[in-house]
Amino acid sequence: MAVALLIGVGVFVAARLSSVKPSASIIASNFIGYDFARAITGEASEVTMLLKPGTEAHAYEPTPEDIINIQKADLFIYVGGESDTWIEDLILDNEISAQHILRLMDYVEVKTEELVEGMDSEAEHDHDSDHDHGSDALDVEYDEHIWTSPVNAIRLVDSIKTKLIMLHPDKAALYNENAAAYVKQLYSIDQSIRDIVASSNKNTLVFADRFPFRYFVDEYGLDYYAAFPGCAEQTEASSKTIAFLIDKTNNMHIGTILKIELTSSRLAESIAAETGAQVLELHAGHNIAEADFDRGVTYVDILRHNVEVLKEALK
Repeated sequence: MAVALLIGVGVFVAARLSSVKPSASIIASNFIGYDFARAITGEASEVTMLLKPGTEAHAYEPTPEDIINIQKADLFIYVGGESDTWIEDLILDNEISAQHILRLMDYVEVKTEELVEGMDSEAEHDHDSDHDHGSDALDVEYDEHIWTSPVNAIRLVDSIKTKLIMLHPDKAALYNENAAAYVKQLYSIDQSIRDIVASSNKNTLVFADRFPFRYFVDEYGLDYYAAFPGCAEQTEASSKTIAFLIDKTNNMHIGTILKIELTSSRLAESIAAETGAQVLELHAGHNIAEADFDRGVTYVDILRHNVEVLKEALK
């Protein structure tokens, strides 16, 4: 059973409201860029998200209207991974101005997408997490889920704030104030996660799903097993992978099987039925359900939800 997302009281209380109409147009490719930009700008900008709430992030295809809106925007924020290759093509073809874009993967240390023991994959991946990032690694696929680490999220908020100040220096005080309030919440959550990990005698998570949390587990020194890599397209695990996850769950006395948002829980429930474990959702933040979007759920709310799930998974 997935734990319901709780909206934090007063998430945007620190944001200083503007009495004037939005003076800038910002478009983000996914929920993370959208949420960070709206937290920083408050009412001073119109922030929209290309990805429709509740839809699969990796399967998004732009419409001609989307491209026209991107071209008109003051700032377009995108992640820059495998899901955003269409954006890179538009930039190379000079259909999007490089002056008005922000590629988030440029602001953190990126990692290769990896395979771990027992993981099912249709594609060949590099198994070495310390793979050379030099010229001989041009074909390596990098893990795009950079925001799943709150420490990375802090860097991303700062990068968006800096870019917005460059575009609209008259709003610098507002952007600095709002970004500082948001980052303060992220630092608090980061410390909560560190406290949970430090006080637990377990450090292994089991995902019966895709695994977009590499930056998260690396930041907090956690181990994991999963059915698929982070950007895998397949949804049916092999019998070998299922048996492996069942054996690991039993042998390591794992009490919680994890899944991610907006995916089927069938595999997780199947493994839980064989092991007596419970099923919980660790939210990766690719996107949120339409009802949550309408209620104003934020990345901070997602992290607070994940803190509670982590407590349960590591106890």
